[in-house]
Amino acid sequence: MEKKQVTPPAGGVYAALATPRPQNSVEADVAALFDYIDAISSKGVDGLVLFGSTGEFIHFDLTERMRVLMLAKKRSRIPLLVNVAHSTLSGAIELAEDAMEADVAGLLLMPPYYFRYTGGQIAEFYRQFIAEVDGRTPVYLYNIPQFTNAIPPEVMEDLLASGAFTGIKDSSGDWELFERLAALRAKHSFRLLVGNDLIYRRARAVGADGIVSGAAAAVPELLVALDRAVVAKDESRADELDGRVHEFLGWLDKFPATIGVKLAACARGWKLEHTAVPYDEPTLEAKKEFEEWFKEWVKLVV
Repeated sequence: MEKKQVTPPAGGVYAALATPRPQNSVEADVAALFDYIDAISSKGVDGLVLFGSTGEFIHFDLTERMRVLMLAKKRSRIPLLVNVAHSTLSGAIELAEDAMEADVAGLLLMPPYYFRYTGGQIAEFYRQFIAEVDGRTPVYLYNIPQFTNAIPPEVMEDLLASGAFTGIKDSSGDWELFERLAALRAKHSFRLLVGNDLIYRRARAVGADGIVSGAAAAVPELLVALDRAVVAKDESRADELDGRVHEFLGWLDKFPATIGVKLAACARGWKLEHTAVPYDEPTLEAKKEFEEWFKEWVKLVV
């Protein structure tokens, strides 16, 4: 089968987009997504990621994910990766086929989620998926053990050593695992992407190729500036910017995943008001405090 021309492997700052959704709807707000794509793209990021964890892919069915992907790919003027994770192999393959038809820059794939699987079962899931893709587009392993099955390190090593995968996005934040993956690149070539903003400054300085960043879905300028400072070996500037990143993440930890990112995006005028779960009173109070803090803090980073 003839292979498509593909963009260069992912590197630098990829913003993990949130997904706008009208209140009380199971569909994405495509008009709001287009405005959001335009806004984030204009801030200097190297690429975008659609329907990752920050994009709350689990709230959308396959048909909606495919519809939104096709439209988003036509809108984006920079490389677009898409997460094709699904609880079944057949679902992941179906999503991948549509993504390849849209000619995205690459696919991210988590292990199957919700139920627990062994390392051997996870490895076979990936092997059968990559056989179906058959080299038609780059595929990145996506490890995010906070929310689903972890990819065991030995499975990561075997899959990456096979040469069939373009790279990995590791969101664990586990520094020992990052070092293990970095050491593996002395023997095998693959892209090493960080998926945890907390360790990015340190990881980029010692060889990470880039980041898929949830924080960049709200303050892309901050992550772009940090990335450029690290690459330029401007240590004092990188330390200052990394401090800002940690300030922001400290606030995000006060909320369930993605809510803080959406609140910050809304404060910047991007339409991401919808949340999967209603706010209780303590969350409403924290929301008010965060919005007051963010209004002044964001002036320092954009």
